[in-house]
Amino acid sequence: MGISPPQVVILAGGMGTRLSEETNLRPKPMVDIGEKPILWHIMKSYSHFGFTNFVICLGYKGYLIKEYFSHYFMHQSDVTLDLSSNKMIYHNTHSENWTITLADTGLESMTGARLKRIQKYITGDTFMMTYGDGVSDLSISDLLRFHQSHQKWVTLTAVQPTGKFGALGLNKNGDVAQFKEKIKGDGQWVNGGFFVLNTRIFDYIADDPMAIWEQEPLEKLSSEGQVQAYKHHGFWRPMDTLKDKLDLAHMVQSRQAPWMLWDR
Repeated sequence: MGISPPQVVILAGGMGTRLSEETNLRPKPMVDIGEKPILWHIMKSYSHFGFTNFVICLGYKGYLIKEYFSHYFMHQSDVTLDLSSNKMIYHNTHSENWTITLADTGLESMTGARLKRIQKYITGDTFMMTYGDGVSDLSISDLLRFHQSHQKWVTLTAVQPTGKFGALGLNKNGDVAQFKEKIKGDGQWVNGGFFVLNTRIFDYIADDPMAIWEQEPLEKLSSEGQVQAYKHHGFWRPMDTLKDKLDLAHMVQSRQAPWMLWDR
């Protein structure tokens, strides 16, 4: 028997206060882009590369995520209801080859605490982790191979966010020689999520609901030389605001969504 691909942990418990127009009613990972929740898009990205065993860390309105997956057939299919016999017939059914563990990790838990609370569900020495609100055209297989090549305990994906404003290329006399609507920001690399982790990282996370993965645990691991960055030069976009949500939805509707590798 071969070795099973690593599990994928998705942090999906935050309140998404900067997207309150949507998250008053549902958790941020369940906000739709192109008629499907962004959580579904993230899972499709992983499953496209053969990673289909998921552990989802629930918190704020987590019951809605449980409801979505427990009735997945209904969400994806046409149905005929025979009320006289209490039967339901599904049409055009489509399912995903996914195994999903839905774990309640606390309403107000921070990212480190959510990770700590799903430790018992991790079965191998290596697992993947990402946030439930960002999409990318990252090759997950290449990321894993990179992680295996350096033998450190943490690989994080480094990305360069798009600048907030467009940029103008001006000649000395003020003529516009070049116009770019969207460019990379100030050239700095930031944490884009999409981690590959060794289970030894759990020893660095305090059993405290306020434990933040990106602070003390990751800082200590970094100081010990256990963190390697994988630079991704392609598409990456978080969904932090309503504008982000609308931009991503437009990409899907216009069939120009770079992260939808499975749809090519």
